[in-house]
Formats: sequence, C-alpha cells, structure tokens
Amino acid sequence: MSLAFRTSDRVDDDATATLVVPDARRRRRRSRTSSISRPGRPALAVTVVKWVVIVVAIALALLPVLYMVGMSFKSPDDILSTRILPSRLAFENWTAAFENWPILTYLRNSLGAALVAVLVALLVSIPANYAMARLRAGGSQTLGLIVSAYVAPPIVAIIPLFVLVRTAGLMDSVVGLGIVEGLLLTPVAVWLLDGFFRSIPFEIDEAAQIDGCGPLRTLWSVILPLTAPGIVAVSIIVFILAYNDFLIPLLLTQSLDSQTLPVGIALMQGGREVMFGQMAAASLAGLIPIYLLALFLQKWLVGGLTQGSVK
Repeated sequence: MSLAFRTSDRVDDDATATLVVPDARRRRRRSRTSSISRPGRPALAVTVVKWVVIVVAIALALLPVLYMVGMSFKSPDDILSTRILPSRLAFENWTAAFENWPILTYLRNSLGAALVAVLVALLVSIPANYAMARLRAGGSQTLGLIVSAYVAPPIVAIIPLFVLVRTAGLMDSVVGLGIVEGLLLTPVAVWLLDGFFRSIPFEIDEAAQIDGCGPLRTLWSVILPLTAPGIVAVSIIVFILAYNDFLIPLLLTQSLDSQTLPVGIALMQGGREVMFGQMAAASLAGLIPIYLLALFLQKWLVGGLTQGSVK
C-alpha cells in the first residue's frame, strides 16, 4: 500500500509540474509581447526625428516658392530694403507683367515645345530600348555610349547645333525648338526606359512569337502596354526638362512669337532697373502648369519609377 501511495504521489507531482510549466511559459510570452507592444521612449524619439526631418525637407522645398510669392507682391522700395514681409500688397506687379509682356505667348511656346520634345524623345527612345533590351542589338556598351552623349554640357555643341538648325530651316520656330530639345533629351529617355524594358520576362516575347507576332507587333501589342507606366513617368520628366530649359531656346529663338518663358523672364528688364516683382509674378505663372502636371500625374510618376527600379 505504501508503494502504491508513493507512486500516486509521484504521478500527482508530475501532473502539477506539467501544468505549472506551460503557465509560466505563457506568462513570460505575455510579458514579452506586452513589453514589445508598448511604445517606449526610443520609438517616440524615432517618430519625433522622422517628423522633424519631414518638416525640414518640406520647408526647404517650399522656401524658394514662398520667397517668390512674397517678392511678387512687393513694391520696388520693399525689394530694395530687403524686407521679409511687404509693407503693402503690390498687385500691380501681376497686372504689369501680363500687360507689358506676352506671358501667355511665352507659356504657349514653352508648352508646345515641351510637348513636341516629348513626342520626339519617345519616338526615338522606345524603338532604341526595344532593340537593345529585347532584341540584344548593339552589345552591352551601347547604353553607356548613348548616355555619355548627355554628359557633355550643351555649350560645347552650340556652334554646330546653330549651323545645323539654320541649315534645316528650323530657326525661330516652336516646332524646330521642340525637335532639337527632344533629340537632346533622347539619351535621358533611353536611360530611364532601359529598366522598364529589361524588367519584362523574355518568355512573353517567346509566347508572342509562337502566336505569330513579329518584332513590331510584339512591341506595339505586348511590350508597350506593359511599359505604359514607365513611359508616362519618362514623358513627365522629359516634359519638365524641356519646359525649364533656357540655353537652347535662347540660341534658337529670336522673336517674341517663338520665345519660351525662361527666355522671356530673362528679358524682363527696364531701362534703368530690373523688374523683380514682375519677374516673380511671371515665374509663378510659369510654375502653375508644372505643379498641376505633377499633382494630377503623381500617381503614374511614382508608380512608373518604382516599377522601373526593380529588375
């Protein structure tokens, strides 16, 4: 009987031990998870640092625009006195800028030249990228050679470019300016589109060939729809670069009917003074189309650049 009682006592002790050990483990896990889930001081410090960095970045990005807005409403006396805030709102800067200078004509020429540049750059870069990335044409060094053409400053090619444009009869023309801008920005478009074309699996091309599609049909029906977000993103970048360019329009345009907004703003000078208030108003008028373009197309811009970054 004593042996029986001893064995039963051992069984009871083992059972209580097996019950106690899981309970202790569960309590430890709960304490760990609760300690992890509770936000501590390091997490709060990281959040504060992130918000400080974001606020500083936004302030640095908006500071030039805010300074330009303030200058557009300053009188000449306030500008010369270097006041931060204007003593009065000089709305005459806006009215004088649009009355004395053809701002709307400058905007139309800038938009037209930028659109033509986008079309020319895409017409050249899309077949070039398809040939290099999908058809393996030109070798591995072709992309580097094309991009190296954009590394040299445009001032180096001003004289040959001027002679070629004048010989072709494209001087003082918005269309001619757009064609030249598009050809000069083609290396940028080729470089940016390379990642989009190479990220598509080659099995898609093989499937298109099995269905009887040639290279042109594959490019038009298969590759272009898959790279549409990237093409939109590259189009926006090329548009902004052509829209903001100053040197090439200054070289190739002479009359007010073909000059772009950057050239027109540079010419806004009086006989004895530089009209900073009117120049600021004209610059803000030129910023509006770019900001609207980035605002409405930011979804495609960010999505396209993100898609092209992954190969």
